[in-house]
Amino acid sequence: MPDDPQDERAVALPLEWSDALEDYLEALRVESGASRHTLAAYRGDLERFLRFARPRAADLAALAPEDILAHLEDSRRSGAAEATVARRLSAIRSFFLHLFGEGRIPRDPVSRITTPILRKNLPSTLSIPEVEALLAAPDGDSPLAQRDRAFLETLYASGARVSEAVGLRLEDIEPSLRVLTLTGKGRKTRIVPLGARARRALDTWIREGRAELAGPVRTQAVFLTKSGRPLDRRGAWRLVRRHAQAAGISRPISPHTLRHSFASHLIEGGADLRSVQEMLGHASIRTTEVYTHLDTEHVLSIHRLYHPRT
Repeated sequence: MPDDPQDERAVALPLEWSDALEDYLEALRVESGASRHTLAAYRGDLERFLRFARPRAADLAALAPEDILAHLEDSRRSGAAEATVARRLSAIRSFFLHLFGEGRIPRDPVSRITTPILRKNLPSTLSIPEVEALLAAPDGDSPLAQRDRAFLETLYASGARVSEAVGLRLEDIEPSLRVLTLTGKGRKTRIVPLGARARRALDTWIREGRAELAGPVRTQAVFLTKSGRPLDRRGAWRLVRRHAQAAGISRPISPHTLRHSFASHLIEGGADLRSVQEMLGHASIRTTEVYTHLDTEHVLSIHRLYHPRT
């Protein structure tokens, strides 16, 4: 039984196992819209497991719950964090569920294995005074200052992921600026509200700064660079870090810190978890089918009631 990751990599996989893995990843890409990053993560976790399991079973159908548990324990002994172990189990669970659904194995060996309850460290968040300082950091009325102010306000008002924020198009913004349509993981869309301050900042940026920067470049992207091209993730990270430094925030923060702060401040204010979950777009594979979508007016009322910058 290989204990060392180097040994696992040395184990060659049978063609049947490799084909099953490739079929699963293709289904994940086509049916779930998984990104390249997600597919690479699943591939790494599953190849690690299959190479560990290969000496223990002649074929995939012969793998038992004990083989999976042994792999998880081996991961722990190798120093993997509990969050990593849980992630690997999630990938294995999804893989075998696919194989069982396709009739490639007679039973699902993961069905009786429960996911461990993790004691997670809380994500890094900003206090409300820190958020206020960050959002006030863009100085002046230049097009870039207007853009930065609108971008930061949008992140905090909507809880958008950085990829969702830089991917915003003009058509995703309701004419009244009350709500945005965000396109998240798996190309799933959701409607999120904007508070009054974010609306004002976004309106000023679109009418003034963006109109000036766009020039002859034809793009529907909401947030642009100084050359009129769409702002990308790297530019967004630099933007947030630059203004965090100007605001006197010494610890490292990222666009995702504003997303965490959005959720934390709503919950601290009394918002119910289901409403916050809807606004964040959090839905695992197992909960997607039963996911309850809130209507726009209810989300707006929750946001108006509890968000500190509405």
